[in-house]
Amino acid sequence: MAEKLSNKIIRLIKDDILKGKWKEGDKMPSEFELMELYNVGRSSVREAIKSLADAGVLRVQQGSGTFINTIADSDTIDQRLKRAAFVEINAVRRMLELEIVTLASKQRSEDNLREIELRLQQRKEAIMDGQRLACIDADIAFHTAVAKASANSVLADLYRSFSLIIRDFFEKREKQGLSHFAMSHHLHEALYNAIAKGDTETARNITTEILKNNY
Repeated sequence: MAEKLSNKIIRLIKDDILKGKWKEGDKMPSEFELMELYNVGRSSVREAIKSLADAGVLRVQQGSGTFINTIADSDTIDQRLKRAAFVEINAVRRMLELEIVTLASKQRSEDNLREIELRLQQRKEAIMDGQRLACIDADIAFHTAVAKASANSVLADLYRSFSLIIRDFFEKREKQGLSHFAMSHHLHEALYNAIAKGDTETARNITTEILKNNY
């Protein structure tokens, strides 16, 4: 199977960063320059930039541009994760998310809850509109917002990095539709409510249920 263009751009950008072409704090070239550099279209560049920003490799500043964050040579672990069976990926995700929702139900702020609710609404709208990629983005953004609500920056960073692997799985799983996302939406709504109420036990139980039905 041919490598997806956006994934190829992600790999090439990371390679160039690790080779020193761009350093921490540097501003990335414009979309047009990246299109010319990697000989790809704008949509592929945008998808790659978004994925790298979600993973914390890049930082997008509205009105200023896209900048390089601190880079660690993670290629080896990335390759290992890509080869891992999904049951292993899901087991690690379960450990991360159970700790995340435990902390989020205790530490969440009103701003956190507003962001989680916004992402939940975006997820619902994407399901209703049948927009597969928008639904994937909204689902990951929802869980990332929950991770931010944990008030633990290390956990949040780990989840953002892990989201690249989760996104790849979702894209392979949901080739024909949004059945998995639609069937689990009520659980995501219940998770938001449990976190908002500070109900740690319920939040953990719902998270376990979400991941049990993630295949």
